[in-house]
Amino acid sequence: MMDTTRIKNALWGAFISDSIAMPVHWYYNREYIKEGFGRIKWFENAQHPHPESFMVGNSYHPNIKKAQELGRPFDITHEHIRFYNTNYNDFNFKLAVHAGEHKNVMPKKGERYHYHHGLKAGENTLGANLIRVLMRSIIKEGKYDQKVFIEDFIHYLTTPGLNKDPYSEIYIRAWFENYSEGVPPHACAEEQRNVWSIGSNGGIIRPLILSLTSKSSYQALGVALQHQQITHRSDNVSSALTVLVPLLHKLLEKAEPLSALKEYASKVQLAKISGAELSKAYADHKGPGNIPKNVMWKIHTEFSDRELDLDMLIKNFNEDEILGPVFTTGCYPEQSLPILMYLIYKNGFHFKHSVMDNANAGGDCVHRGIILGMLVGAGCEEVPNKLKMGLVEYDSINEEIEGFVKVIQAT
Repeated sequence: MMDTTRIKNALWGAFISDSIAMPVHWYYNREYIKEGFGRIKWFENAQHPHPESFMVGNSYHPNIKKAQELGRPFDITHEHIRFYNTNYNDFNFKLAVHAGEHKNVMPKKGERYHYHHGLKAGENTLGANLIRVLMRSIIKEGKYDQKVFIEDFIHYLTTPGLNKDPYSEIYIRAWFENYSEGVPPHACAEEQRNVWSIGSNGGIIRPLILSLTSKSSYQALGVALQHQQITHRSDNVSSALTVLVPLLHKLLEKAEPLSALKEYASKVQLAKISGAELSKAYADHKGPGNIPKNVMWKIHTEFSDRELDLDMLIKNFNEDEILGPVFTTGCYPEQSLPILMYLIYKNGFHFKHSVMDNANAGGDCVHRGIILGMLVGAGCEEVPNKLKMGLVEYDSINEEIEGFVKVIQAT
């Protein structure tokens, strides 16, 4: 049976780790973290400029005429529209520099707006706030209802003023482009074969949360995989969930944390192309978007015959080698699972140390951090109250966690 306190700890872990990591999200070069913050030790504001940001110029092109004919809302940018290249605004930034880890095209440094521009210390990103949309949907209905969640998802993203976070991942933009074409809402998710970055950590988050509504890991995995298909049609996300869902449940059942982590880490198959080799392939093409789709599919879905061995990883490599050269800190589950498991393992499930080390690892530390926060929270008896209270929306998050857990207990 899942322990109620640990369920709450896992949820707190998601929100705390998200907010702690927010200011250094997508800082691939960790020297920039040192220059801007020294080291992340607490909640911080998002700084401007972001040295490696290529959010400015991200595209979003819905079928406006068709959406209006269908009575479907299409604007998901609202007050953040100036950052996006869309078919319903004038884009006024010049993209001319190939820089950063992946050599993506981006504007000059002064116009490299942070992915979470305007967010203050203790605020949460869109990824975490969509967890809250899911939780509120479940609280409202007294159960999970896919149709109701999708309606709430659409409402949250298309209503001006609700989303303070400028950064909408490509899965959201692709989803609403399909929605504007008249695709049924349950089928709007883009495929990883068509858009390479659909296979990302963001696709793991809500399914992992929803798995908490099932009392057995067997049933929970099915629930998680079904929910995943709403927004992410990705082999890599599904594979990650087959490891993470049963691991999360085992931790919530109060199994010995380090033993459980080692057991499930050994089920993670390592990618053939990883770390520095993967980053070089991106840089050589001046950004992953310039790599042919069939090549990108192969890069991200070919696996070696080796599994993750945490003891051997720590024995053979130091942290600076693990974070980047061995595994890229980007958004891909096949790279992120080894990193987040390593960070938890080396810190012995110490909550604060694991969360802070994840933030200071940079890269996709927000989405990777939400997953890490859930696992480390599920494996510990207590989450520091000081960290909970550091969240700007502590009161409402606390109310939603209590309401969500109450529904779980009643079903």
